[in-house]
Amino acid sequence: MGPRIGPIGEELQVPDKDTKAMVGTEDTPGGKARPNPQDLRPSVFHSIKFFVLCHSLLQLAQLMISGYLKSSISTVEKRFGLSSQTSGLLAAFNEVGNTALIVFVSYFGSRVHRPRLIGYGAVLVTLAGVLMAVPHFISEPYHYDHTSPADMPQDFEASLCVPTTEAPASAPAPSNSSCSGYTEVQHLAVVGIMFTAQTLLGVGGVPIQPFGISYIDDFAHNSNSPLYLGILFAVTMMGPGMAYGLGSLMLRLYVDIDRMPEGGISLTSKDPRWVGAWWLGFLISAGTVALAATPYFFFPKEMPKEKRELRFRRKVLAVSDPPVSKGEAASSERSPGESPEKKDGLAQIAPDLTVIQFIKVFPRVMLRTLRHPIFLLVVLSQVCMSSMVAGMATFLPKFLERQFSVTASYANLLIGCLTIPLAIVGIVVGGILVKRLRLGPMHCGTLCLLGALFCLLLSTPLFFMGCSTHQIAGINHQPGAQPGLELFPGCTEPCSCPSDDFNPVCDSSARVEYLTPCHAGCRSRVVHEAPDKGQVFYTNCSCVVGGGPVPAGSCDSACSHLVLPFMILVSLGAALASVTHTPSFMLILRGVKKEDKTLAVGIQFMLLRVLAWMPSPVIHGSAIDTTCVYWAQSCGRRAVCHYYDHDLLRNRFIGLQFFFKTGSLACFALILAILRQQDKEEGTKATIPNPGLQQQLLASGAKKEPEESRV
Repeated sequence: MGPRIGPIGEELQVPDKDTKAMVGTEDTPGGKARPNPQDLRPSVFHSIKFFVLCHSLLQLAQLMISGYLKSSISTVEKRFGLSSQTSGLLAAFNEVGNTALIVFVSYFGSRVHRPRLIGYGAVLVTLAGVLMAVPHFISEPYHYDHTSPADMPQDFEASLCVPTTEAPASAPAPSNSSCSGYTEVQHLAVVGIMFTAQTLLGVGGVPIQPFGISYIDDFAHNSNSPLYLGILFAVTMMGPGMAYGLGSLMLRLYVDIDRMPEGGISLTSKDPRWVGAWWLGFLISAGTVALAATPYFFFPKEMPKEKRELRFRRKVLAVSDPPVSKGEAASSERSPGESPEKKDGLAQIAPDLTVIQFIKVFPRVMLRTLRHPIFLLVVLSQVCMSSMVAGMATFLPKFLERQFSVTASYANLLIGCLTIPLAIVGIVVGGILVKRLRLGPMHCGTLCLLGALFCLLLSTPLFFMGCSTHQIAGINHQPGAQPGLELFPGCTEPCSCPSDDFNPVCDSSARVEYLTPCHAGCRSRVVHEAPDKGQVFYTNCSCVVGGGPVPAGSCDSACSHLVLPFMILVSLGAALASVTHTPSFMLILRGVKKEDKTLAVGIQFMLLRVLAWMPSPVIHGSAIDTTCVYWAQSCGRRAVCHYYDHDLLRNRFIGLQFFFKTGSLACFALILAILRQQDKEEGTKATIPNPGLQQQLLASGAKKEPEESRV
């Protein structure tokens, strides 16, 4: 779709008398765009096609920066010691500022300079992206081995088994006992900055999409507007996929790539202590948004309405669409200002209201819209679907990391290259089916029901695609329990092991994992140098059969080979769920009064944010936290979770997805039942003779004759 924009723009910029007169415009003090015969220089900023191109790129960049946090959520948790509930709240917080202000978009409408306000919003999004990266620069360098002194290479002698009699008196104290007030204040400041940035991200995104769509619809040719909006949405949908792709690239780099320790690091990306350069993606995304925002400060408040239909569109319509009557053609060419229909919806009367009057009127119109059963059920079904999508988008990378022992980079790569493209295909297929088959409300409801049903069926095998947590020495596999380190008796009695260190090693022969080499009774360390990175091994381990050597890092999952089948099923389910997007949207548009359509769509998006996109990540994060079997402690508070019960994690995470899909299926079933009942009632009314009907038809026919003669 993208390459077509260039030729189209060239085609319609051929200077003839009409276009020259319409291109030379300027903003008058009254806010009206009028032709200026003295200055007939064509400007690219007076082309609606160039605006469509700019807006497509801006929305692409905005969705990329909004979705990037979800791709690095587990990394941010490890870096700053956050629970999944807190990280879920952080991911959902950008909806807070967005939801609080989105209602007033209907009020302001065309009162403001829309392109300029879009530019200001994009600048705010840019600042929010930069602010999200600030915690990296104000925090201390990342220490993955908290027991090593600052002047020694990390991951060295401090985590080995040192007999109590030989332990130096000046050994570093455990991190929990060396906490200071400054450390806690710094942690709160970092978390506060990220929450503030997410709020600003939501506020900055408020004017971008609504004002952009209305601007395109106002100044594009009536026949071209749907095509432009289709191009806009097609380009925009690639944003989340690019966010996960960017996350995959950035998380391969070490977090402190700008301040590497002198001795280097001995971590690989598969090590559970690895933290990637999460902050770098925010800076790249913010720079992209800043570049995309620049043209908006040069677009006029109003531009001349496009006068030509696209040539290739006329050819396509001549081949695919049946001929229309003159009356229909005249109505399609009629501009919005010439429409004889009464415009009494809130979106139309909003410009005549003050802010106080608008706030008073809005709840009444919203309640009137919500009383419509089809609208309410469609919104509830979309709430369930959006809750499923929000939870999956936020925590699926973390789930794959834990369940299948894949790196954060590979998990993001799978989602960005498999799940999101198939979801986009599902949306396109749903739109094509509605368009080509000319589906009415009944058939749209049937299509939604089938999509939700097959999506639910595909999610059933996911409950069984995984394996249990391997044995971890000293940790009881009961969520919520925080037992002492019940180590194998006798093997580490001579050692003085810190209780709050985390430097796991794996005895692959017995499939037993130890929290540190010290807890495995290891007394020496060997580094096998490799061309790319060195592999660390620990030897002379009293708790390991044969004494080792044991490699550093967690044990691999026994079912890592299931990650691709798992992702294929998830992606197919996402595609089937996306098929319901367009038909469910059509059910809303065809189910409410014409004057309430604009407001109904606004209410729909507001409810989706309040009931789905805001609470769902928190709900999923809380459910994930309940499956933790070993929490890290930081200054006496619970920090990041190191180990989960994998069976419980899988059942609760997939179970929540299953619950929301079932709710969506139930709503679509009720919608179909109501539509069938309405069809039966209409059929019954049609069979009952109405004596006054014929007179009404004759009277309406007599009234239409003068209108037809005028046409």
